Amino acid sequence: MDNPRVMNEDSTNIDALLSFEDEDENEEHITARQSEMILSEVLAPSSGDEPTDNSSPLTSFFFLFMMGQSDLTYSFQPTFFNFRRMPTPPHFVDRIAVGRYQDEVQHPGAIKAFVAEFISTLIFVFAGQGSGMAFTKLTGGAANTPAGLVAAALAHAFGLFVAVSVGANISGGHVNPAVTFGAFVGGNITLLRGIFYIIAQLLGSVVACLLLLFSTGGLTTAGFALAAEVSVWNAFVFEIVMTFGLVYTVYATAVDPKKGDIGTIAPIAIGFIVGANILAGGAFTGASMNPAVAFGPAVVSWDWTNHWVYWAGPIIGGGLAGLIYELIFIGRSHEPLTGSEF
Repeated sequence: MDNPRVMNEDSTNIDALLSFEDEDENEEHITARQSEMILSEVLAPSSGDEPTDNSSPLTSFFFLFMMGQSDLTYSFQPTFFNFRRMPTPPHFVDRIAVGRYQDEVQHPGAIKAFVAEFISTLIFVFAGQGSGMAFTKLTGGAANTPAGLVAAALAHAFGLFVAVSVGANISGGHVNPAVTFGAFVGGNITLLRGIFYIIAQLLGSVVACLLLLFSTGGLTTAGFALAAEVSVWNAFVFEIVMTFGLVYTVYATAVDPKKGDIGTIAPIAIGFIVGANILAGGAFTGASMNPAVAFGPAVVSWDWTNHWVYWAGPIIGGGLAGLIYELIFIGRSHEPLTGSEF
């Protein structure tokens, strides 16, 4: 409603600060100190009125509003002071943080996190890819069998359980660009740190495959491939769904601040969902769910057939899981999650 108070005659400095003519052409920023002066003048009582406490909630809000720290939106009419409280609509972009290079890349803690991601991914890929190479050697290169699929699922489940566990207290134990991306879209990791996490994960995968190539006497580190009856779009959807389940599990057991004691079983739950998904999708797409796992073998064998599927599917699935879980089950909080680097 209109404010009945009359501005003092000597408040011409306020008129200059709050000039509304040609606002789009001559926009000025009002500092917090100027805001205080404006509110003091505007809310100053005219003669005969009762004194007004200039430290009212309205004044306090105005200062926060000018400093860009308020979580409320107010409308402002140029002809008179008309404040109208409205809820702030949720903005997805508010969840995205770029980060400062000094804090997210150069800080000793950040460097330790990158090294941890490199080592954890190396451990995981070496165990998972190595199990497949061992199966190939034992069967003389025979086609996959149900026993081989079970062996691959167990090797990846155990390997990921260990990889996440050893990295959890240092980097959060992402071990997967799709997990990192899911954490990013949920506002739980900055863009800069996420990029360097992914670089470390890719390097860890490549080094693991090079070590396997050397230590096995030159056995082929076969890349991921689609089954004969599976199209790229079938595989694309398969990878989206499987990775969604993986990253959703990561959020529920490791990221959610309400997880409580269930957080202690996060690594084994994450390993279990990967093993289960390999049993479900291994015969169709190889069940990557992890661009780094597909990247290392592709580099060493230099086979890039349908490689985009193992990037696009997991990234989309991980991003959807992070966004949905954060928006629906966690809500927005800028407070850091305790005991985690997510």
